Amino acid sequence: MKVPVPDVLLPADQLGRVHFVGIGGAGLSAIARIMAARGLPVTGSDDQDTPFLPTLRELGVPCHLGYDAAHLGDADTVVVTTAARDDNPEVAEARRRGLRVLPRSAGLASVMAGRRVLAVAGTHGKTTTTGLLVAALLRAGAEPSYAVGGVLGATGRNADEGTGDLFVAEADESDGAFLVYSPYAAVVTNIEADHLDQWGTEEAYHQAFTDFVDRVDVEGFLVVWADSEPTRSLAAAARAEGRRVVTYGRSADADVTPADLTVALQVPGDHYVLNALAALAVGVALGYDSADLQAGLASYAGTARRMELKGTVGGVRVYDSYAHHPTEIAGDLQAARSVAGSGRVIAAFQPHLVSRTRALGAEMGVALGAADEVVVLDVYLAREEPDAAVTGALVADAVPLPQDRVAYVPAFDEVAAELAGRARDGDLVITLGAGTVTSIGPRVLELLAAR
Repeated sequence: MKVPVPDVLLPADQLGRVHFVGIGGAGLSAIARIMAARGLPVTGSDDQDTPFLPTLRELGVPCHLGYDAAHLGDADTVVVTTAARDDNPEVAEARRRGLRVLPRSAGLASVMAGRRVLAVAGTHGKTTTTGLLVAALLRAGAEPSYAVGGVLGATGRNADEGTGDLFVAEADESDGAFLVYSPYAAVVTNIEADHLDQWGTEEAYHQAFTDFVDRVDVEGFLVVWADSEPTRSLAAAARAEGRRVVTYGRSADADVTPADLTVALQVPGDHYVLNALAALAVGVALGYDSADLQAGLASYAGTARRMELKGTVGGVRVYDSYAHHPTEIAGDLQAARSVAGSGRVIAAFQPHLVSRTRALGAEMGVALGAADEVVVLDVYLAREEPDAAVTGALVADAVPLPQDRVAYVPAFDEVAAELAGRARDGDLVITLGAGTVTSIGPRVLELLAAR
């Protein structure tokens, strides 16, 4: 559901009683958690009992399962997830009453008001970079507030209200949310065409990042990846406007390079090194001690759904990852290969969104070719309607492996057995995708234990 951003964005303490439609999602649960921590009256509903709800209930937030107009109670403001359907009864009731209805972006802007916002944007790596930055700043004594698109291993939460003036936020471009924020400083990890259902063309997607940079405080700064043409151009344009820019990466002219990272990270993969460099660059630019920041980076234990180890049974390690774009798939399979050692890598991939699969399905298949064996699920629809011409077969057919090492398994309930049947001692199984594929890993472990 597309909800317009109001012309005037009020701070959270002026929103009255706030009800969240889709409170169980990563984005809305983070906003609700911060509001509740401030003592503001918050309620919410979701159609699923997600992992984010228990900690909200611990704060005293009523979280209803299912959607019903009665759940609004005496709410003054309603914050709505983009995943809500147009016929959602709670949204319909809010509009009938003339309540203030906000999209997620405006809800987040309301809790960031009055803070120095550090916004992390980019096609890939936002959640991990945000988590690393939070870990670094916490170790350096900054006590920031934060809202991340996943649960941090160190805190067990995706958001917290800190005592300092900094607010670290993952800035999502998928629905244009990042164009609502006015950060003090920002990170752009990379720019690669995605979410064309929202932006229409690759050119419009790139322009959105230029517009985002224009929203950064001129007294603040920008941290940009130095190793790709789109981000280098973004940095050059910002410098030409007189903005303070810090670059990071492997390029010889980058301001912060891997040589500046003097600690070992707990998360595997070259792309996580780059994420850590971005976080380090932000912390140093803010004036914090590099040694303290790096100690925080070294302590970072990962974020749920980002190369997350789910368990080991019978010599088979099972990981889960949110990767859903070809570049992300390639990065996490490279990381999986480094962990697997002499074992094989068996990947299960659930394509996310019909529009993305239509545009990038063949590239997804090619990226999956880095695994030894591949199981492809059907497309996770999320907010879109199905298209009979766009299924997981589009991805499976593009995997450059022998036919017996690739399987298209459209029946979700059969995927875990397919993976367990292929795995043997020493192998690494990894589930990839932004949808329900995350629930398959535990089932694979159960089947391996029974075997």
